[in-house]
Amino acid sequence: MAPTVDTYKSNPLVHRDRRLGKSESAWVRSFACEDLKPLIVCRGPIRKEAMDVFEEMGIRHYGILLSEKDSIVYPNALAPELRQLTDNSRVHRVPDYSGASKEERVERMNQIVQIAKDNGYDSVFAGYGFMAEDEEFVATIERAGLKFIGPNSITQARAGKKDEAKRTALEVKVSVTPGINNVTARTLLRKFDTRKKLMLVVEAREFDIDPKILKNEKLPLEELADHILAASYAKGMDLFSIEELGEQVRLEVAQMFEKYPASRVRLKAIGGGGGKGQRILGGALLTAKDPSDPKLIEEAAAEAPALVREVLNEVKATGVGDNKNVLIELNIEQTRHNEIQLLGNGKWCVSLGGRDCSLQMHEQKLLEISVTQEGLAAAIARAEKAGRKEEAKSLQTDLEILKRMEDDAARFGQAVGLDSASTFECIVDRDRYYFMEVNTRIQVEHRVTELCYSLQFTNPQDPKDSFVVESLVEAMALLARHKERLPKPTRIPRFGAAAEARLNATDASLSPHAGGLIRFWSKPIDGEIRDDQGICLVNPDTGMFMRYRVAGAYDSNIALLLTKGDDRLDSYHQLSRVLGRTSLRGIQLATNLQFHYGLVNWFIGQNVMAKPTTRFVVPYLTLVGQLKEEANKLDVAFAFAEMKKHYAKQVAGEDPSVAKALAEVLDRKATLLTRPMEKLLEDPHLFAGWLSLNRNQYRIENGKLLWLRNPLGVLNDTYQYLNMAYDPKAPAAEVIWQHDDELLKKSIRFYQELRKTFGLQKDEFYKLNEILKSEAPQGGYDAETWGKIRAAHLGYEAGNELLGLLFMIAEAVKFFDFRVETNLDVTIPAYLNDPDLQARMKKILVPPPSTKADEIVAAFGGMFYRQEAPGRPPFVTEGQHFDKGQPLYIIEVMKMFNTVRAPFSGTVDKIIMTGGDGTVVSKGQPLFKITPDEKFVPVDPKAIELERRSRTGDHLKAVLMTLEQKFSDAGPKRTSVVAA
Repeated sequence: MAPTVDTYKSNPLVHRDRRLGKSESAWVRSFACEDLKPLIVCRGPIRKEAMDVFEEMGIRHYGILLSEKDSIVYPNALAPELRQLTDNSRVHRVPDYSGASKEERVERMNQIVQIAKDNGYDSVFAGYGFMAEDEEFVATIERAGLKFIGPNSITQARAGKKDEAKRTALEVKVSVTPGINNVTARTLLRKFDTRKKLMLVVEAREFDIDPKILKNEKLPLEELADHILAASYAKGMDLFSIEELGEQVRLEVAQMFEKYPASRVRLKAIGGGGGKGQRILGGALLTAKDPSDPKLIEEAAAEAPALVREVLNEVKATGVGDNKNVLIELNIEQTRHNEIQLLGNGKWCVSLGGRDCSLQMHEQKLLEISVTQEGLAAAIARAEKAGRKEEAKSLQTDLEILKRMEDDAARFGQAVGLDSASTFECIVDRDRYYFMEVNTRIQVEHRVTELCYSLQFTNPQDPKDSFVVESLVEAMALLARHKERLPKPTRIPRFGAAAEARLNATDASLSPHAGGLIRFWSKPIDGEIRDDQGICLVNPDTGMFMRYRVAGAYDSNIALLLTKGDDRLDSYHQLSRVLGRTSLRGIQLATNLQFHYGLVNWFIGQNVMAKPTTRFVVPYLTLVGQLKEEANKLDVAFAFAEMKKHYAKQVAGEDPSVAKALAEVLDRKATLLTRPMEKLLEDPHLFAGWLSLNRNQYRIENGKLLWLRNPLGVLNDTYQYLNMAYDPKAPAAEVIWQHDDELLKKSIRFYQELRKTFGLQKDEFYKLNEILKSEAPQGGYDAETWGKIRAAHLGYEAGNELLGLLFMIAEAVKFFDFRVETNLDVTIPAYLNDPDLQARMKKILVPPPSTKADEIVAAFGGMFYRQEAPGRPPFVTEGQHFDKGQPLYIIEVMKMFNTVRAPFSGTVDKIIMTGGDGTVVSKGQPLFKITPDEKFVPVDPKAIELERRSRTGDHLKAVLMTLEQKFSDAGPKRTSVVAA
C-alpha cells in the first residue's frame, strides 16, 4: 500500500472494505479472518503490504520478524515498518532469515517456530522471499501445528522444485523446454552403472527405501537412482562429489551443443528463484562460423563445472546431503518471459491473466506489464480499425497463446493440488510457448494482476450473496483460514492494463549499487501506486522524512512503482508521468529511475504493444552507452558560438546594427536552448527516451537536417519531458527560467495561431515554412501584417537549429536502427550483441573507479571472496601472472555472485585486501598491487578538447546548411526581421 494515501486507496473502484466480519450476510461473515494471528517472516515492500492488508482485514495480532541485517536505528532505517508497528512485543529478531549454511537454516526454521509458539501466532506469512518456496521450512511449520499462508509442503515439493515441476508438466501434457532434468541421477549412474552396484549402495548405507521399489526390476535405472538420491538427502549423505557432478554436466552440455548447433545452454539450480542459481554458457557458439566444430564445443562445455559450483553456491546447496540437481536446458534465444497468476484451494484452481516480464537483466525483472485476454482483444480491434494488419495478426497470436497458457496453468495447478497463490512461468517463442517453472509463492509483481482482476466469491446457495477480494495477500490469508470452504471464484475485470517498474539500487549500467543513503523522496502524485516498504512514512515524533540506507544485504529493490490505465498506452503514459515527477536524492545514491523513464518513453515513441525478448536490455544499454559516448564529444557552448558566427556571416557587409540585433536575439535564446540540451546530453537514459518520442520530428535530406515539426514545439515538450516546466516555487536551477518561459510561450501562441489560419497539423511545420517564404501576403493578411509575421517568424526561429545536434548524435550511432517493426518484433542490430562492445559501453555508462596504474580496485561494493567456493584455491596469489579475462575475485552484492575478471594482463605483486572471505569492500577500494604487461599512457586533455570541437563542427554542418537559404528567403528587409 502507498505510504501516503492516494487514488489507489481512496477510489472506491479500487479498494473495498476487507473486514468480512462486518458484513450483513451471515455467509460472508463466516469467512472473517479477524482471529488469524500471522507472523510475517519476509522483508521489503511485501512485508509492509502484508501489514496493511492484515490491518484492513481486522487482523490485529500479527508480528514481524527482523534480521540483524535490518537496521532498526532510525538514521539508518532498513525496517521503516517500525514507524507503523510501535508495539515492541510484536517485533522479533533473528541473526539472519535463512542462515548461511544448511545447519544454520535448520536452526533458523526451528527458531521461527519457537517465536511463533511463544508469542501466540498461529500462522506464518513468508511473502516472496527467503523461505517462501522452501519445502522443508513449510513442512516444519506444518509439523508444528501452524498454518502456512502459501502453498502447502506437498505442493511445494511437486511444483516448487524445478525438476519435479517439469516432470509434472510432462505428465499433464504441458509443453516444456528441451533439456535434462535428472543430471544428478545420471551422475550417480556414471559412478554405479548397474542395478547390482546401486543395490550395494543402498545396502552399504542402509537407506530407507520402499521394498516394492527395490524389488521392481522393470523400474528404469534412472528412476531407481532418483529414489536412492532422495534417501541420501533424507540421511544427509553425498553419493558423489561436486567435481563429479560438474564433469557429468560438462558431458551433457557438450551433447546439447552437438544436438542444437549455434545455441546456448542454461544451467538452473532446482532451488533457485529471483534470478539466483542460473548461468548461461556457449555464447561463442552463437557467432561461430562452424558452431558444430568439436574443438569449439569442447571449449564451450569446459565452462560448465565452474558454473555448476557457482549456481550451487548461490542457492546454498553445497552442503553434505543437499539436493544438488541442476536443470540443463536449451536457452531459447528469441524468447519472451510470460507468467500466469494462479490461485487454488487444493480442489479448484483459477488463472488470473498474465504478465509480460521480458524486460529483465541478470535474470532480474525490471518492467512488468499486464497481459489479459480483454486487453489483447481490445488492442486487436484498435489495430484492425487503424489498418495495421500485421500488428493485429501478431496480437491475435498472443491472444491464442495466452488462452492456452491460462488453461494449461490451471490444469497444472489442479494436478499439484495448489492451495494458495502461485505463478506459472513460461517462455514464449512467437506462436509457441514452453513451461519453465512454478513459483510457489506470491510474486513481486502480483499487484499488476490485482489491478486487472478482482475475485468474486459467491454463495453456492444464493447467487446474490457474495463478496469481492482485490488483494492476493488477502486471498492467501482467506485460503489459509478457510481453504476447503471457499467456493471457486469468478474473476472480474477491473482496469484495462497495469504496469510496474522496479526501482532498484543500481547504477546507470544496471549494476548493483549498495550503500547509498536516501535523504529525500518526493511525495506520490495523483494516480501513483508506490510500494516503498514504508520508506516515505515520516518520523512519528517529528513529522520529518527519515533517512534510509540501502545496505544491499538482500536485494537491490527499493520500491515498486505501479500505474493503471484504460489500455497499455494509457498505463505507460501514467508510468512515464510518475517516473518523470519522482525525485529521489541522497548521498552516494544510485537508482535505475532514469533508466526506467528512458525505457518507458522509448516504448511510447515506438509501440507499447511491442514484443521485446529477454535479450532486449543488454543491447539496449549498449546502444545507450554509444549515445553517451557520442554525447561526450559534443561541446554545446562551442556549438552555440559557432552557430552565432554562421548567422553573422549571413549579414556580413550590411548595416552593423543588423549584426548587433541578430547577436542580441541569439544571446537572448542561449539558455532557453542550451539548458535542456545539456541535461539530455548529461543523462543518456533521458536522451534515449527523448529521441524515441521525437523520432518523427525531422528527416535528413541531401545531408541537411529538415524539421517536420516546429523545433519550438519540440523544445516546449522537452521542458515538460525533463520536468523543467516553469514553477515560481521551484529552485531556478531545476526549471526553465522565467524570461525563457515567457519567450517560449509567446512563440508557441504565435505558431498556434498561424497553424489555425492555414489549417495545418503539428507535424506540418515544413509546409508553414514554405508559406512564410512568400513575400506576397497569404492567409488573408494585409501586406503590413504579413511583413511583421515573417519578421517575427525569422526571429522566433533564429538559433533553433542547435536542437538538431541531438538528432545528429542519434544518426551518428544509428540509434533508430534499434526499432519496433510493424509486426511488433523488436529489431536489434547484430553488432550490439558483441560482448566486447557491451563491456566497453558499460564502462562508458559508468566509468570504472579511478585507480593508479599499479592497482586493481573493487569494481563495486559488496562482500569480497578470493576463491570460487569454500575450500577452493584462490583465483590469484602474489607473484602470479594473470591474463585478460581471467577471474580475479568475486563480489556478492544483493544476493548475486559477481565474478570480476581482469581488464588486462599483468602480474600480482601484492594482495592489499587482507580480510577474509565475506569481508565487505567499497567501490574503488584497492585490492591488488600489480604490474601490467603494457604501460598505460594517459590521454592528453587538450587532445580530448580538440576532438570534441572537431566532432561538434561535423554535426553542425548538417544542421546549419539551411541558414543561407533561410536568410535569402527572408527578403531584403533584414533589419526589421532581426529587430522583431
